[in-house]
Amino acid sequence: MLGDHPVFPILLSKDLDASRTFYHDLLGLEIAREDEDDRIVFRCGGGTQLVVTKSTTGTADTQTQMAWRVPDVHAAIEELRARGVRIEDYTAPDPVTTDGVADMGHSWAAWIVDPSGNALGIVQPKAPPPTG
Repeated sequence: MLGDHPVFPILLSKDLDASRTFYHDLLGLEIAREDEDDRIVFRCGGGTQLVVTKSTTGTADTQTQMAWRVPDVHAAIEELRARGVRIEDYTAPDPVTTDGVADMGHSWAAWIVDPSGNALGIVQPKAPPPTG
């Protein structure tokens, strides 16, 4: 049943003004709705949404909280860099990034971090191997 319905991530923010600046001004996401001092809903591709909600603690997790699937990860991170977004570099243990991009085996990935410490992925799936 639930597999037939869209999902939307909800991220925590200690500072909604900083989150608005990051997601709207830097990343270019359109604001669908804003409930003052409570949450901001951003539009994303394919009719999906990202909700950023006010939190007194923010996130304590360093794992990737959500990711965008893109057709060209290198083009996406170059556009983000041009907007002033910092692309994270990881060197150990896994994955190792080269110019901000990691080979995850099944995909190439890059990461950015929002003002509240949420790790966000930009992922380009690799083409499936040819069947023969």
